[in-house]
Amino acid sequence: MSEQKRREATDAVSRDSLFDGRLSCLQHRRGYRFSVDAVLVAHFLPPSQGAVVLDLGTGCGIISLIMMYRWGERIKELTALEIQPGLAALARRNLEANTFHDKCRVVEGDLRQIATILAPEAFSQVVCNPPFYRHGSGRTSANKEALAARHQILCGLDEIVAAAAFALRTGGSLAMIYPAEALAELTVALAAGDLEIKRLQCVYSYPDPAEPARMVLVQAVKRAGRGGQILPPLYIYGQRHGAYSQEMQRLYRANDHDLTPDPGQAQERK
Repeated sequence: MSEQKRREATDAVSRDSLFDGRLSCLQHRRGYRFSVDAVLVAHFLPPSQGAVVLDLGTGCGIISLIMMYRWGERIKELTALEIQPGLAALARRNLEANTFHDKCRVVEGDLRQIATILAPEAFSQVVCNPPFYRHGSGRTSANKEALAARHQILCGLDEIVAAAAFALRTGGSLAMIYPAEALAELTVALAAGDLEIKRLQCVYSYPDPAEPARMVLVQAVKRAGRGGQILPPLYIYGQRHGAYSQEMQRLYRANDHDLTPDPGQAQERK
């Protein structure tokens, strides 16, 4: 490789880190870059011992990386599905660079065609940070990779939930984050997939009674009975224009035993 091509390849990605540098993550400088949404959903549902996990729409693999860093000893196997070739390749590099590739695999494919890619009901847990915006709405990007990651161009909410339902075994859990303003739409989609909401947490920018929730974190269980729990609110910042809240700071610490509850309590049962 020429020096110019080597420089171009290096400049195309940035090497970012989490947990005091113990976890590294390559990201495209001009493409999709992960945000706090991924950190939140990655921590929302600690896996049970022997979990078989599907990261649906993995992007650069950040959710898989966080889950393997936090709970790699519990996870039996993790599959990361991504439709965009550039992001799938980046996810592979990230898992290899962090030495998680022995338990993890990246599959390049379209979740709308999941029945031709993965076996049905093969996973105990699915985690997903889906595109939030419908095509033509929200903040758009000139970058095609970022646009497809944030907007429902390549798939819609119903198709995302249907893919999760296909992959989950009975009693398995979907952990997902979505805009709070679209909670009704999400609830309908989950019900159509026979996924019952068991835990729901509203995420706010900062404590203020006048501020609406920005996002919701949801755990939905396949073919579960009725009955759920609304968790206390989560605040990203301690105050307006302030630093991260204490709860958010915990999610970025290298080690925190409070983040690893007893595996038997990690998931709701049917």
